[in-house]
Amino acid sequence: MKIWNKIKTVLIAIELVISIAIVVILMWMFNKHHREIRRKWAKAQRFFMDYKMQIIGTPNKDANLVIINHQSMLDIIVLEDIHPANLSWIAKKEIGDIPILGKILTIPKMIPIDRNNPRSITTLIKDVKDRTQNGRVVAMFPEGTRGKGDKLLKFHSGAKIIVSKLNLKVQPIVIVNSRKILDTKNFSFNKGEVKVIYMDLVDTSNEDWVEITRAKMQKILDENI
Repeated sequence: MKIWNKIKTVLIAIELVISIAIVVILMWMFNKHHREIRRKWAKAQRFFMDYKMQIIGTPNKDANLVIINHQSMLDIIVLEDIHPANLSWIAKKEIGDIPILGKILTIPKMIPIDRNNPRSITTLIKDVKDRTQNGRVVAMFPEGTRGKGDKLLKFHSGAKIIVSKLNLKVQPIVIVNSRKILDTKNFSFNKGEVKVIYMDLVDTSNEDWVEITRAKMQKILDENI
């Protein structure tokens, strides 16, 4: 069974790499339709991986920043599939440096961030302002990296800074079980159900809104694992 699981995981990994390369080419050829291309790709991944989805709550039309817990690459695929907005993801600069595949960030105007450069926050604010003024919804993982799925990591300061500078409206989203389905750290794949929970808009007038929001997200995660 473990051998078969590894074989399935390898096949999924190969499919992802090839399909992402195809998506990059299609977005380059039909740049004005990159959102539709990404969405169809994400829906195709749900078909290939054959996972179920349960959605609780609804996206708030006023939100221009969504913050999501992060445990798997599947988190991105899931939201590209179901979220109605044209998301602009904040992602590690290193992803954009990957030959060919890195174009998945630059062509659709995602937002790269250099976490090793303290001055990158200035560029981040500028890029987020540009995307939101052009009707995009910015998506970020405030933990900064993937967790184990059961406990949220500490939130970095980026979300608080850009919200205070740009007066953004924030909607948290909790994703449950994505790591159990696609665990890229331990290289495993299993069928199952992903649960996506849209929370209410955050009251960012409270100075401690980041800590309060993290606690609420953790509570929801605990109740749904």
